[in-house]
Amino acid sequence: MSKPGPLFAKPLAAIIGKTVNDVFAKQGFASRELVTRWAEIAGAEIAEHSQPLKIQWQRPVGDQPPEPATLVLRVEGPMALEIQHSSGVILERVNRFLGWQAVGRLSLRQAPLTRPETRRPPKKLDAAKVAEIAKGLTAVEDDGLKDALARLGAAVTKPIKRN
Repeated sequence: MSKPGPLFAKPLAAIIGKTVNDVFAKQGFASRELVTRWAEIAGAEIAEHSQPLKIQWQRPVGDQPPEPATLVLRVEGPMALEIQHSSGVILERVNRFLGWQAVGRLSLRQAPLTRPETRRPPKKLDAAKVAEIAKGLTAVEDDGLKDALARLGAAVTKPIKRN
């Protein structure tokens, strides 16, 4: 009986990367970068109020060259008019990112945007408690590690507030 080979942990991105790429391909995106890097491509002000939904490609007719695609954007209601006025700039930036004149027009869908949750900053620790715990860590020689352990100790020993 042969032994199985060594098992190696694979990064999550390698496992789900193909599935995610397939989902984006069904929406007309050649790659996910247009969606994931939208703030860099369109600019922070435009990206704050819009998200790319899909790219609609026209079917070629006979031997004619293919028509440019339509980029469908989800836009927050009040900003739709502003983004419509900026459509020329957006198209130029998208085509520059893609490297060719792939997109010829924008189509806007007014809907609320889905935004990732923002993480709350950690609460401030009592400096006196951190210093007290750091005094007890005499066996630790590395100052960075000692500071991190003292902060961890102060956070763990902090009383829990109950409602």
